[in-house]
Amino acid sequence: MMAAVLSILALSTHASGVGFVDPTDIPAQSSALAARSLMLSVTNAGSWLVAVGQRGHIVVSTDGGASWKQSKVPVSSDLVSVFFVDDHKGWAVGHDGVILNTADGGLTWTLQLDGQRANERLVEHMQNAVNQNPASAEKRQLLDDAKRYKEQGADKPFLDVWFADENTGFVVGAYNLIFRTVDGGKNWEPWFDRTENPKAFNLHAIRPAAGGLYIAGEGGLVLRLDPEANRFKAQPVPYKGSFFGVAGDKSFVLVFGLRGNAFRSDDGGRAWTKVDVGLPASIVGSATTAQGTLLLADLGGRVVASVDGGRTFKTLPIQNPMPLAGVANAGNGKLALAGPHGVAVTELPPL
Repeated sequence: MMAAVLSILALSTHASGVGFVDPTDIPAQSSALAARSLMLSVTNAGSWLVAVGQRGHIVVSTDGGASWKQSKVPVSSDLVSVFFVDDHKGWAVGHDGVILNTADGGLTWTLQLDGQRANERLVEHMQNAVNQNPASAEKRQLLDDAKRYKEQGADKPFLDVWFADENTGFVVGAYNLIFRTVDGGKNWEPWFDRTENPKAFNLHAIRPAAGGLYIAGEGGLVLRLDPEANRFKAQPVPYKGSFFGVAGDKSFVLVFGLRGNAFRSDDGGRAWTKVDVGLPASIVGSATTAQGTLLLADLGGRVVASVDGGRTFKTLPIQNPMPLAGVANAGNGKLALAGPHGVAVTELPPL
C-alpha cells in the first residue's frame, strides 16, 4: 500500500497515551525549515508550485522553486496528496481523514472534512442504503464495516484527490474509503458501496485516462468508473501487487506501483500489457510535460521518460538524486521532485 511506502520516508505524527492531542485540532506549526522538511506530493497551481507533507506543512513557490513560502494550514496531520483544478482552487488530503481546500493558489487553507465526520457520514449513508434494501447482504456487511471504522476512530487516511472541475471531485483512501463532491467540497458523499472491492483493498490513486476515470489500488486492484451505473467496476490486471498511480492520455492508460511494475492498456482497460519501464523500486509518481512526454519516478530517486505513449521508457540522468515521493512538471523545461528534504527543482535532461 502507498501508506507503507511513504512510511519509509516519514515518521507518524500521531502520539498515544496521556497528553494526546488530535492533529486536526492543531494548526500546522510555522517553521523556517518547512520547505526543507519531508514533502510527499507536489503539483502545479498555474505557474506556481505547491507541495504538501509532514505535520500539515504546505509550501508554495511563485518563482519556479527558487524560494518557498509556508502556507497557513488548520491541521497538523500528515498530508500525502494535492491537486489543483486551476490557478487558484485546489485540494489536499492526508492522514486523520482530512480534506483541505484553498481558493488562493495554496497560500491559505480551510478544513472541509476530517475522519470523525467522514465516519459519521459513512455510517449514515450505509444505514440509509440498508433501509432502502434490507435484503442486501452486501449492504449490511458494508454497514457493519462502516460502524467498525467509526469505533476505531479517525485513523484512516485519504491517499489521493482528483477534480474534474471546480465542483466535481473524488477522494480515495485506505480500506475502500471513497467520497465524491458535486459542490466543490461543501458536501462529501460516500461511495463506499459503489466499488467492486469486496476485500476493502486500499485505494491509492484516482486519475482520468483513455476516456475513463480509473482507481489504482492494493492487491492489483484497478477500477474504472461506469458512468451509467455510477459505480467503479474492476478491470482484471495480470498482477497481484499494489498499484500506486494512474497515468495516460486520451489513447492509453498506465497503472504503476510495487517493485517497478507497470501495465498499459489501449482499449479502455479490457486488456493489459506489462511494460518494462526500467525502474527497480516502487514507482511513486508521474508527470507529463507540455510536449506530452510521460515521466515516472521511483522511490529510489530514478526518473524515466516515454515519448511513445508509455510503450517504452528511457532513463534520465538526474543530478543529486534523492528518495522520492512525488514528481511534477515545473515548466520551462524543469522538473519538481518531492522527497525528504523538500522539493528540488532540476533541469529536465534532453530526451
